[in-house]
Amino acid sequence: MTARIGSVWDSTQQVLAGRAGMLIPFAAIGFVLPSLLQILVLPQGGAAPGGNVSGLGLAITIFSLVLGVWAQLAIMALATHPATTTAEASRAGLHRFLPVLGLALAIGFAVAIAALILIVGLVAFGFDLTAAMAVNGDPTRMPPMPGGAAIFVTLYMLVALPLAVWLSARLMLTYAVVLNERLGLGAFRRSIALTRGMTWRLIGVTILFVIVMLVSVLAVQGVAGAVFRLAFGPDRLGLVLALTGLLGSLVSAAFMTLAYVFIARLYVATAGEQALRTEGSPSL
Repeated sequence: MTARIGSVWDSTQQVLAGRAGMLIPFAAIGFVLPSLLQILVLPQGGAAPGGNVSGLGLAITIFSLVLGVWAQLAIMALATHPATTTAEASRAGLHRFLPVLGLALAIGFAVAIAALILIVGLVAFGFDLTAAMAVNGDPTRMPPMPGGAAIFVTLYMLVALPLAVWLSARLMLTYAVVLNERLGLGAFRRSIALTRGMTWRLIGVTILFVIVMLVSVLAVQGVAGAVFRLAFGPDRLGLVLALTGLLGSLVSAAFMTLAYVFIARLYVATAGEQALRTEGSPSL
């Protein structure tokens, strides 16, 4: 069943207007709280002496990821059916957290394999990887890339980037499927089936969304940074950066909530009778 993007967007707006009061707490806890923790607990970015990530920084990063996944699932649960309560959405996020984590690890493993292939190819074509790893952020120390390695990278990216864009569109509903249909790895195949015939439209929507979000976040941070510098003076740069980052996280949280509601409504529009049967059980 091919859905119309315009209809999905109208449905998304209705959910945002009708359930904003229920969505905001999940967005605040899952997307804004992690940034606030980083600012309050790890003002230096979580780096330990010597530039390594501290144990506390790693713990907060993991905790932030857990909150983010839970909030994502809870928001999609709220957006899938109007009868879902806040408590039910929270439970749905907790119950389906481990399956989603498993799928995320599978995606991460695939990305790691793709990166490993790139690295192996570079080394095979004569690129000095050891010297590249020792540049310490100084681009002038980067070793030259042999012609063969440059050709390999170009060809690899010409294949990998379009494939990644295609997969990002076709797998857009994966977590919504896990949430609503209790599938594991089969959620990948199910998402591809549900998005059949919509690839280019979903790619366009994704690109437009990313552009608008980045422009909005950068604009808010730019204006807020200038105002805070004038208000607090150049000697309070740390405070200025913290407040600017917090405002950026608020804008980002709003866009992320919008994205997850859209995905939930897209699932409902494409799954058809399956979605209706799922919605009949508000406990998720």
